[in-house]
Amino acid sequence: MPERQNTEWKSKWKDEYLEWICGYANAQGGKIYIGCDDEGNVVGLPNARKLLEDIPNKIRDAMGIIVGVNLLDEDGKEYIEIDVPPYPIGISCKGVYYYRSGSTRQILTGPALEAFLMRKRGATWDNLPLPAFSLDDVDDETVAHFKQWAAKKGRIDRSVLDEPKDVLMEKLHLMNGPYLTNAAMLLFSKDPEKWQLGAYVKIGYFETDADLLYQDEIHGSILEQIDKIVELVYLKYMRAKITYEGMQRIERYFVPEEALREALLNALCHKQYQSGVPIQISVYEDKLYIAN
Repeated sequence: MPERQNTEWKSKWKDEYLEWICGYANAQGGKIYIGCDDEGNVVGLPNARKLLEDIPNKIRDAMGIIVGVNLLDEDGKEYIEIDVPPYPIGISCKGVYYYRSGSTRQILTGPALEAFLMRKRGATWDNLPLPAFSLDDVDDETVAHFKQWAAKKGRIDRSVLDEPKDVLMEKLHLMNGPYLTNAAMLLFSKDPEKWQLGAYVKIGYFETDADLLYQDEIHGSILEQIDKIVELVYLKYMRAKITYEGMQRIERYFVPEEALREALLNALCHKQYQSGVPIQISVYEDKLYIAN
């Protein structure tokens, strides 16, 4: 049986496998079999019973967690199963956080570690308080535009839209305690890059993957970025195929506006802004990529 994402076969124990156990605990859990070859065939362990005592102590000392360590037997050959459950909190191995991704062990650092720990705590970056961003930084023009868009869509009660901006922020759940959140900054700041690098979009037209012909950058509130991007893409970057029905000229783009707008919304809403990297849109003659 070959190795897979949640299973590892090892012929003998090495202390470096503590890192794999940490990765399993931080991901979806998994099992490590000690005393098996790469195909899962049992080869046995001469020191299986000693490892049965040593491994739990090593795991406890390195990570402070308890996992299942079981002695198994097949045709008189003893081997060990280490059964690691997924943990609801972040687990470090000697101060380093590991994560199981596919069949590899990844070290979490920087923004990836920050996002991982917040996710384990049930928090999200967009809901974190941003003390440096105050109501004075909330752009009144952007708020007015938002109220117009919301009224047109009819998804927010009219009475909420009539509230002053401090009450509006509260009712839109853009407050965390006494502070506005990162989401409020992205939505209602005229210049979100003042507080978060990379909160903008780059668009480039490519003849080939290596040949960038021209490019633009879209800045400002993410509420305003969407319309600016859609307008720029259709006016400057995408060529329409022109057909005629009688005397009527018909222009069709290879990406319908509704699809592009939905893709942009997903890219803007699900971007990891703490990475500091802008969204990148690559347009070719007949295709378009959005990377966030």
